[in-house]
Amino acid sequence: MILIADSGSTKTEWVMINEGKAQPSLYTQGINPYFQDEMVIEKIIREELISQLNFHLTASSLQVFYYGAGCSNQTNCETVKRAIQKNLATAEITVDHDLLAAARALCGNNKGVAAILGTGSNSCLFDGKNIVANNPSLGFMLGDEGSGGHIGKELLKMFVYGELGTELKKDFISAFNIDKEIILENVYHKPNPNRYCASFMPFVAAHKNNEQIKEMVKASFNEFFKRHITKYSDHQLLPFSCVGSVALIFREQLEAVAKSYGVHVHKIIKNPMEGLIEYHTK
Repeated sequence: MILIADSGSTKTEWVMINEGKAQPSLYTQGINPYFQDEMVIEKIIREELISQLNFHLTASSLQVFYYGAGCSNQTNCETVKRAIQKNLATAEITVDHDLLAAARALCGNNKGVAAILGTGSNSCLFDGKNIVANNPSLGFMLGDEGSGGHIGKELLKMFVYGELGTELKKDFISAFNIDKEIILENVYHKPNPNRYCASFMPFVAAHKNNEQIKEMVKASFNEFFKRHITKYSDHQLLPFSCVGSVALIFREQLEAVAKSYGVHVHKIIKNPMEGLIEYHTK
């Protein structure tokens, strides 16, 4: 039996594969070892996942392939692995970065530039087997350009600075009824500020035809290409593919920005799970 996990900062999708057949997806909240310690992660898995796995836990052998946000170094990978092991003691567990999941799902066995544009953002140069270059994302506080967290943060800044147009500001206040103090409290004093900022993306999506929103999203994507995609050799010659709800919703703006950098958009998908199932069942 195989259990595949694709985890972002907002949610985690888990798929059990039994005798080559994928079972319906299970979901828990997002996991990111940069924002959650081992105890918190272990509790999420125990309380939100284990009860859903029910009979699958009786399997004599189980391989877990976990791909997650924040699993970009050995320390964080070990943190997540220990948390899973406490719940699935006999399982063989492999923990990798969610960027590898994106590359495998988007590029298959081909060379290309793969990117994630969801709650957070990241990118890499993939040679068909391994990630050979990764311009650092720097995460929510310093980077994540092009992501839901970055775009949400820009929206909040425009609101607090009084830069939103009249109708957009009216809709924003009607939708959220918040002020500067509430925003600062959530960003600086409450857990998971990246999720908080990204939570404003449904509002951004609902107003995606507003010219100010269009320009804000394009500006965020432009930062993403300028600071990341252009750093990869042959980026104008290789197919560029992207996974994530932000990329999918704002495909028009993403393709326009990519074109301005001479980059061809090959594929955009919402999540990598389908590609990961194919990869691990070959």
